[in-house]
Amino acid sequence: MPLSRARAEEIATACLVWLANDEELLPVFMGASGLAAEDLRSAAQDPHFLGSVLDFVLMDDAWVMAFCQAEGLDYELPGQARQMLPGGEQVHWT
Repeated sequence: MPLSRARAEEIATACLVWLANDEELLPVFMGASGLAAEDLRSAAQDPHFLGSVLDFVLMDDAWVMAFCQAEGLDYELPGQARQMLPGGEQVHWT
């Protein structure tokens, strides 16, 4: 069963909290996003930004595994959540 948009946002928000608590990974994310630390809380309300959080974590299988293990989630859920957020639609080129 596909995830709801609300559940996808919950997963992405949990991912953001997980990132924020990782002293090594957070600066990498902040540098990649270009977001200032003081803007993080307001950005977390934007579904587009939440999609970018998942995009970032999905770049590395080890990050996905660490996040999912910390949250007790199946490894497939971050990718499924990403598909439900803006910009996550699968593109079919044929």
